[in-house]
Amino acid sequence: MSYDVARIRSHFPALLEGAAHFDGPGGTQTPDLVAQAVAQTLVSAVANRGLVTAAERRAEQIVADCRLALGDLLGADPRAIVFGRSATQLTYDFARALAKTWGPGDEVVVSRLDHDSNVRPWVQVAEAAGATVRWADFNPVTGAQTEEHFAPHIGEKTRLVAMTAASNLIGTRPPVVQVKKLAHDVGALLWVDGVHATAHDSVDVTGLGVDFWTCSPYKLMGPHCGVVAARSPELLESLHPDKLLPSTDEVPERFELGTLPYELMAGTTAAVEFLAGLDDEATGTRRERILTSYASLAGHEDALLERLETGLRSLPGVRVYSNAERRTPTLLFTVDGLDSQDVRVALAEKGVNAPASHFYALECSRHLGLGDAGGLRVGLAPYSNDEDVDRLLDGLGSVTS
Repeated sequence: MSYDVARIRSHFPALLEGAAHFDGPGGTQTPDLVAQAVAQTLVSAVANRGLVTAAERRAEQIVADCRLALGDLLGADPRAIVFGRSATQLTYDFARALAKTWGPGDEVVVSRLDHDSNVRPWVQVAEAAGATVRWADFNPVTGAQTEEHFAPHIGEKTRLVAMTAASNLIGTRPPVVQVKKLAHDVGALLWVDGVHATAHDSVDVTGLGVDFWTCSPYKLMGPHCGVVAARSPELLESLHPDKLLPSTDEVPERFELGTLPYELMAGTTAAVEFLAGLDDEATGTRRERILTSYASLAGHEDALLERLETGLRSLPGVRVYSNAERRTPTLLFTVDGLDSQDVRVALAEKGVNAPASHFYALECSRHLGLGDAGGLRVGLAPYSNDEDVDRLLDGLGSVTS
């Protein structure tokens, strides 16, 4: 395997502004090839999808290419890929569709580890249907979440379990496969928020056997949009979302409201291609190149994380909340006696982008004892390098000394 971070960084014009970016968990910077794909689509002749004119056929091809690319990225059937404005919007849409068959006596399980986009939609539709919401906790000291946190809440009344594949706040990776078994053993569906996880590790929706997996291309160098990969087209066929009367009843299109954003879909395809080329020596099919590149990316991020974490934990007054054994290269921390927002500003003045918040993982932040303030979150991305890490540690050193 070969990972040339200098080559990768050369494709990100935003890095020329000089900042060290640790804000990737909120959205990565965009490579030139993705921007070019978006721009080229916008200046090309594109019309509503069809097979008569060249513009119609171009639209059809853009959509087909995007579904194929996302299928390769997620290890999913392209016919079960639903495209939308954001993971939040899609989760709300699917929650309303799924809850049409729920009622009093039914139960839904959500997790305190999760981003609120995988909590509130389920809580709200469950309440509207008269169903009961049950909460899976996590260990606030270690940050770990195991199947034991879910098992007491999953039973014969459970209709759906919603969990994350990786916490966007502290990076914890819960045991998706084990929780899937608990859910499927009682006939419940498993909805997995894979937004943060997909940015750092390869995904195999088919192999995992989960029912739904969400991701956001803008967290992995693509444009701002959201995706749901269902276990199969047949699962999508069983759901009946609200839609316009003239719109198609075919899947996955019945879930995609209005005209699709072709430029964003072209950009998403380009982002998948860029990700597949992170490893200089990756060969084979696009899926094979994606797997090789993810493995190479993991090696790069692991080395940087060791450098970052060793330095961070040695600083006086720093308290780190990302302590789970299995986690992404994402660290949440606070500095004793200092407001996290003040630390954020001090770092920004040194050209280091390290935001502070609960980052919409509100239940997680509260369970950690951080209330609604949260802390500073730093995350690694494919373009992160040693110099970035050193600038962050130097900046924090000047603040904590």
